[in-house]
Amino acid sequence: MAKLSINVNDPVGVINPNIYGHFAEHLGRCIYEGIWVGEDSDIPNTGGIRNDVVAALKRLRPSVIRWPGGCFADDYHWQDGVGPREQRPQGVNIHWGEVPEPNAFGTQEFVRFCRMVGAEPYIVGNVGSGSVRELREWVEYCNYGGDSTLARRRAADGSPEPLDVTYWGVGNENWGCGGSFSPEDYGTEFRRYATFVRGFGKQLYVIACGPSGNDVEWTVRFFRKLKKDYWDFRNIHGFAAHYYCGTAGTSTAYSEAQWYELIWKGLRMEDLVVQQRAAMDAYDPQRKIGLIVDEWGTWHPAEPGHNPRFLYQQNTLRDALVAATTLDIFNRHADKVVMANIAQTINVLQAMVLTDGPKIVTTPTGYVYEMYALHQGATAVRTTIESDTMPVTAPAGGGDLPLVAGSASVKGKTLFVTLTNSHAAQAVELDVELLAGVKADGAKARVLTGDIHAHNTFESPASLVPVATKVEARGSRFTVGLPAASVVALEVALA
Repeated sequence: MAKLSINVNDPVGVINPNIYGHFAEHLGRCIYEGIWVGEDSDIPNTGGIRNDVVAALKRLRPSVIRWPGGCFADDYHWQDGVGPREQRPQGVNIHWGEVPEPNAFGTQEFVRFCRMVGAEPYIVGNVGSGSVRELREWVEYCNYGGDSTLARRRAADGSPEPLDVTYWGVGNENWGCGGSFSPEDYGTEFRRYATFVRGFGKQLYVIACGPSGNDVEWTVRFFRKLKKDYWDFRNIHGFAAHYYCGTAGTSTAYSEAQWYELIWKGLRMEDLVVQQRAAMDAYDPQRKIGLIVDEWGTWHPAEPGHNPRFLYQQNTLRDALVAATTLDIFNRHADKVVMANIAQTINVLQAMVLTDGPKIVTTPTGYVYEMYALHQGATAVRTTIESDTMPVTAPAGGGDLPLVAGSASVKGKTLFVTLTNSHAAQAVELDVELLAGVKADGAKARVLTGDIHAHNTFESPASLVPVATKVEARGSRFTVGLPAASVVALEVALA
């Protein structure tokens, strides 16, 4: 028996919907074949964008989508992706296989795709090989509502009204593929670029590149430089770290020990959230600058038969557990995290959706996003979980893995609880206690569970899907059954 205590009257903070963001890069088959097939394709589309992908993603309620990269962003020149499609130059994707980049999918197509699935666009500018002028003009092209050459160009491209893009990143992974900067040098470059990222009458949200993983030194050195030399510099609203928990085995071939290892590695995200926010607090105690996790997820070896530079991987129940436990971390720390973008939306790394020609399948990770959607905009409340642990050994160390984890939020008279049981073979009876006199008046649940290697294929697209389950929840205490290797979403009506 494990125990969960929930104090509905002890709020942590509002869960920013942007925590449920996605990331789509010009990498492998994410954009081309995944989102874009062109108007002449036999695959049903609207203006070249796949209808089936739009329908699948709308069910997951993505809040924001980050584009065009990733490493691709710092070699991308936005002017190549606007104007008549037949006149756009063809480039080379130097980061991801040196394959041709047709530039058929550019700014207009990306923003239209975001609007179709109900997400806000988040554009990452080119610092590594670009210029301040280039980024400044991209913002003008997207957002200026008056009369200028760039505004006329946008209108000629099909958008007389501004595209209204709020979120702008100043470079990507500038410690590596984005220019190999030191934190101090990037701090200077960020300040120079961000000075010219103007809103043109709109309040923008400008995001700086953060560290690789939980590199506290990068964060401290960046903010020390920014604050020491430019103390009054204010055009910074977000600071974005990246964390990939990697793999243990392959995407579908792993032992029970590797099942636990990868989930444990995913839980290191909590250290990043707590420690990065603490480092930022030393320079930003009022938390005017939001902590963002721009890229995160599992990273397995590419599937056999696929270009290894395309980062295509299958997605199993193990990936779903990593996604669920990570989202629960973000929910529990709603006072610290303002945005997170899983990598990536389609056909790359920990994807929501996989496609193969006209075929499409939603992955277990995609179903986790669908199950967790009710957390968006709700108020996270304090939870305490007592459960057994599993000792884990990993190449970079190890520790104890809590077998039951989760988070809870409240909106109106609904308490929403998401839970995971990481035990590969044993179900758990969870004793739930609502504190401070709060009582339940009924509940319903959905459960995602199966063999630890279970996954969906194009031949069997519904092998692993959420299943509705009855729950008896009355009064201040009740019991919930958590099957082995499961993700559970519990919607409780409050009396």
